[in-house]
Amino acid sequence: MSAEGGSKAIVAALSANLGIAATKFAAWFLTGSSSMLAEAIHSVADSGNQLLLLIGGKRSRRAATPEHPFGYGRERYIYAFIVSIVLFTVGGLFALYEAWHKFHEREGIHSWQWVPVVVLVIAIGLESYSFTTAMRESNQVRGRTSWVDFIRRAKAPELPVVLLEDTAALIGLVFALFGVGMTLVTGDGIWDAVGTAAIGLLLVAVAALLAIETKSLLLGEGANPEAVKRIETAVLAGDGVERIIHMKTLHLGPEELLVALKIAVPRSETAAEVATHIDETEARIREAVPIARVIYIEPDIDRTSAVTPSAV
Repeated sequence: MSAEGGSKAIVAALSANLGIAATKFAAWFLTGSSSMLAEAIHSVADSGNQLLLLIGGKRSRRAATPEHPFGYGRERYIYAFIVSIVLFTVGGLFALYEAWHKFHEREGIHSWQWVPVVVLVIAIGLESYSFTTAMRESNQVRGRTSWVDFIRRAKAPELPVVLLEDTAALIGLVFALFGVGMTLVTGDGIWDAVGTAAIGLLLVAVAALLAIETKSLLLGEGANPEAVKRIETAVLAGDGVERIIHMKTLHLGPEELLVALKIAVPRSETAAEVATHIDETEARIREAVPIARVIYIEPDIDRTSAVTPSAV
């Protein structure tokens, strides 16, 4: 996924959430609805998260230094992990606390009663715009991969994070609309508390999912099976390589892949010939997988001995 596509989705989500947060706070101030307050805090958390993703993307583009010779590409993963923490604490735990408080003080909505409904309907429209933008940008790189696999296997964290946040936001707005609507119909604030609790549980679940997926990226993930296959094909396509003894890959960032492999070369080749074939192999790898920017190739001889079939 290109950084440009991810940034476009982030900016769309940030623009929507800033406007939504302002209207939700206004609705909460006028009505005192806990669902509206939980949703307002949710939008603030989402806005902060999108700012974090933009900062992470900018910082990851810094040039490599002697202290960080492989650059800062994985800093995007760190900021994505911070997003999960913010969503869990600021969004989920606050909503659950507010729900607990509302369960003990079941006040209905007595003023500006239909303002929350109008605000929530407008918010659903704005969030839908953000969600469709993220889906459109994701479809450009997702290919035929299912949405679940795309979120689980994407090496660039921005689009999966925005997709999950927007999905949670839309579902949370439905929960809030249910809680506010039932409170207006019945006059019982318990429904407002139920809607708030549902929002809190939803945000905690999404935050946990984000943390699990981002942790895997922080630990270091290898290239996907398709990229590994292309690298293997490229290595074996030229002269001077008898076989791949072993190979390891590691994402230094979403658009930067480290490839380390040991190859078996013919015993009869000179050092100059081996060096030429290694240079050619590196060029083929980069052509097959352009993000393979750091390549280490160790030549060796094939030490496997022929296996004599046992007598029957």
